[in-house]
Amino acid sequence: MEHAGFNLAAIGLLALICQWLAWQLKLPAILTLLVAGIAVGPVMGLLDPDALFGDLLFPLVSLAVAVILFEGSLTLNFRELGGHGRTVRRLVTWGALITGATATLAAHYLLALTWEMASVLGALLVVTGPTVILPMLQTLRAREHLTQILRWEGILIDPMGAIGAVLVYEFVALGSGGSEAATQTLLLFAKTALIGFGLGIAGGYCWGLVLRRHWLPRQLHSFGTLMLMLTLFTLSNRLFHESGLLTVTVMGVWLANMRGVPTRPIIEFKETLSVLLISGLFILLAARLTVDQLALLDWPAWAFLAILVGIARPLTVWLCTLGSGLELREKALLAFISPRGIVAAAVASLFALRLQEAGVAGAEMLVPITFLVIISTVVSQSLLSRPLARWLGVQRPSPSGVLIIGANQVAREVGIQLKDAGVSVVLADSNWDAIQLAQQAGLSTYYGDPLSEHAAQHLELSSIGYLLPLSPYRELNDLAALHFEHLLGRDRVFRLAVDEGRRAGRPHGQALDHVPLLFGRNVTFAKLSRLVAEGGEMRRAPIAEGSRFEEQRRRHGDRWLPLLCIGQSGRVRLATAEAGLTPKRGDTLVSLIFADSPAR
Repeated sequence: MEHAGFNLAAIGLLALICQWLAWQLKLPAILTLLVAGIAVGPVMGLLDPDALFGDLLFPLVSLAVAVILFEGSLTLNFRELGGHGRTVRRLVTWGALITGATATLAAHYLLALTWEMASVLGALLVVTGPTVILPMLQTLRAREHLTQILRWEGILIDPMGAIGAVLVYEFVALGSGGSEAATQTLLLFAKTALIGFGLGIAGGYCWGLVLRRHWLPRQLHSFGTLMLMLTLFTLSNRLFHESGLLTVTVMGVWLANMRGVPTRPIIEFKETLSVLLISGLFILLAARLTVDQLALLDWPAWAFLAILVGIARPLTVWLCTLGSGLELREKALLAFISPRGIVAAAVASLFALRLQEAGVAGAEMLVPITFLVIISTVVSQSLLSRPLARWLGVQRPSPSGVLIIGANQVAREVGIQLKDAGVSVVLADSNWDAIQLAQQAGLSTYYGDPLSEHAAQHLELSSIGYLLPLSPYRELNDLAALHFEHLLGRDRVFRLAVDEGRRAGRPHGQALDHVPLLFGRNVTFAKLSRLVAEGGEMRRAPIAEGSRFEEQRRRHGDRWLPLLCIGQSGRVRLATAEAGLTPKRGDTLVSLIFADSPAR
């Protein structure tokens, strides 16, 4: 028992190291987790999941996959599906069918799989997923419409592909015994679909009413949702074998599209749970690979990979972008980028376990082929997509947009000045009233915690080059600076000064010592807020020559605070305590004029 406890702790520590390494290298965490699992499993023989968990391995993997599919389906809002262009809708519907059909043909003829197993593999490999595509887009800096296409394809095809894969698997699993006639198999599949859709819709609707009418305390929403989902999963499987995955997927989609249901706290709760499950799960799944399975990856497997990325994806992109107006070089970049991710790995492993237990021929090929596709596409496309975008000429210049933490009056005033000067700006806040006021002012917003996993998927950062912490919550400002420093760079995040009496208790003080102080050493949020509330006005002024800045200083004296400059190219330069602010000819100066300034 102590040995098992030590192994579990070691898996957790290894998962933490993998997550940290992926963060440092700016790679999807699934890559480091799978490589680590293969290293400690079939390569070094240090971890044997079957011996560690015994009969509990299958239920644990099954429940973990159910949670992953449920949280993915919670993000499938059909309003979003219709709101991101014809190309995205085609890619996540017809595109998924084209990719699945091409992969099925290749798997049958190259890997010698039966049509049933080939169709399962083809259905699994249509899914890209946000966890692998979004980190890539942060460094890619492709043209904005290309970034949006790839981003929303990854977000939406995750649950769409999962539904398709589960349906194909259910059909194959029900007919895998060989003794049932085709008609009987269809009847069994219909029963599975009836239970899966019936329980999923009923559970989603009833639980949606509970959440919408607040019949349960808010602090129990996330826990209650998880428990109900797992209960319906096991109940569905008891009613009819293998129908549980379909039930939880349908339930998640129903909750995501039911009006008035507060799913955001549930999604935020699942983020921590997903990191825990995914980190441990993929080390265990990769460690289950055997040398014999790795030996199956000979030339037919590599030929299958080549067809998947070299024929299926380009064909899909070409057909789905007909009449879209995209240039050939833009289509070429879309055709190159399609990394596979978490859903494919998790579901492939679960399907392989179940189909091997049922004695289905070819089930042993699912996991090694899927892992081969994941590792190959993530590595090659992470390394080559940016040089390819540069060579094709579809990269944007270094981003100069601004992310403002907060949507209060100070943040809105700064945001309006930036927007009116032509700078891309986004305000992030969890205060809905403040967000609504920002939207009424014509500003782009993100409602929620900007440091959450939901923000990582839905907060568009490809055009963002700077972070301005203008929230009244100093802890949030500090954490935002530390969080986005890794994404934006050390010289592109800032911090606000803190009142002298509160500096001693600042928990992240030493970690932030190198971050420039925004606007000045004594410019706290409280001071900015007070100046604006008292009637201070933010103004823009063109700088025709160097003396204009000194003229402004003489006119306003000490009743004036220069904030930032916007160059003719749109580049933003911010006033800091360390470097001050020196406008150049042609710049636009944004400053705060105090209410009692003599030159107002």
